[in-house]
Amino acid sequence: MKEHNGTQGAFTPPVLAALSSVPFIMVLGNSLLIPVLPAIKNALHLTQFKVSLLITLFSVPAGLIIPLAGFLSDRYGRKKVIIPSLLLYGLGGVMAGLTALFIEEITYPLILGGRILQGIGAAGTAPIAMALCGDLFAGKWRSQALGIIEAANGFGKVVSPVLGAVLGLIAWYAAFLFFPLAVIPAVAGMWLLVKEPRGKQATQSIGQYIKSFGGIFEKRSVMLLTSFFGGMMALLLLFGVLFFLSEHLEAVFRYNGIRKGAALAVPVLFMSATSYVTGTLIKKKAGLMKWLVVAGLGLTALSLAALGMFQKTTFFFVAISLAGVGTGLTLPCLNTIITSSTASEKRGLVTSLYGSVRFFGVAIGPPLFGLLIGRGQPFMFWSGAGMAAAAALLAALFIRARDIALGAGTPQAGEKTTSKPPQYPTLSPARKPTR
Repeated sequence: MKEHNGTQGAFTPPVLAALSSVPFIMVLGNSLLIPVLPAIKNALHLTQFKVSLLITLFSVPAGLIIPLAGFLSDRYGRKKVIIPSLLLYGLGGVMAGLTALFIEEITYPLILGGRILQGIGAAGTAPIAMALCGDLFAGKWRSQALGIIEAANGFGKVVSPVLGAVLGLIAWYAAFLFFPLAVIPAVAGMWLLVKEPRGKQATQSIGQYIKSFGGIFEKRSVMLLTSFFGGMMALLLLFGVLFFLSEHLEAVFRYNGIRKGAALAVPVLFMSATSYVTGTLIKKKAGLMKWLVVAGLGLTALSLAALGMFQKTTFFFVAISLAGVGTGLTLPCLNTIITSSTASEKRGLVTSLYGSVRFFGVAIGPPLFGLLIGRGQPFMFWSGAGMAAAAALLAALFIRARDIALGAGTPQAGEKTTSKPPQYPTLSPARKPTR
């Protein structure tokens, strides 16, 4: 889709609320289940690895399908992808929940099937909403809107452990049946409140579209790959820690039910609050974005390293809270860097690739931490710290302010510009510089 002059209009709370509901609903897909994983494990007599597949087999299909969802959104429109995807996501929850209620003999395989269906639906939700946000808003408005969207994602992670624990008091499968109920207001909000900007849609075949990767990465390949890696590491470590905490809080601290859900919410509460503040601060400050990414990943590394050395209860919760702050510093900046890296007709593709690696991070985190804990808790945390430190070092070396500035909206050769500015601040696309 070509760039537009603000057909959406103002930076209005209802529009942002509708957009934010999409990542909020999507993040429930994994976070809502974290508190009830031990109960599912006991009810179905599963191993730790098998129960981790409930997270992995949601996230891997999502990661694989997201690029296709991005292509479809660039070609046919964002809302035409987001709304059916939300409905499919809810349908997968219905399948998993009803299976648990009525088909005892093969409950686990069919629940995994429902999770795969949910993952396919999730592919067309948050990454496409991020692209739509990039279409609708410009400059400081874009970074602020993306910060709010990341905060909504984080707020979902804050609410979902407590909500999951409450639903777990009803039955371990109640969380699956909650998904379709959550989808209804998100679909209504997207349908009624968000007006997608009109513009020229991509007309390439999918083969030509895939070949266009080279053009997107031609000028900023190292920066984009580094940003992708940073986003993947941030979520891999977050969900690895949450997976560990779900079992650890019961075994060591004797936390159960709502108390356990509240404890799980601690790191993501700090992440959500930090994401919101970061989004309001970064605006169009490219250099600040880079160093906040480095600082966020570095803080996560230091927190995980400290967790490997000290086990006192107070220090434990301080350290995981600081890790949440580090993630909250990192993700809004990466969102803005990536959504500003290309013109709107290819933005769905780039944000979808980014969404894919984020999902792969979520998919890898729980089983990886499950394997690392076999070598001891200190080894697990120190390994996580090493991964975060590596991502911070790469960000310091390869995310460059001048490359971020290329996304500020330099017109392509021969392209007309409007002499009359729109009433509200709107997005100027990231384009290749005039040659």
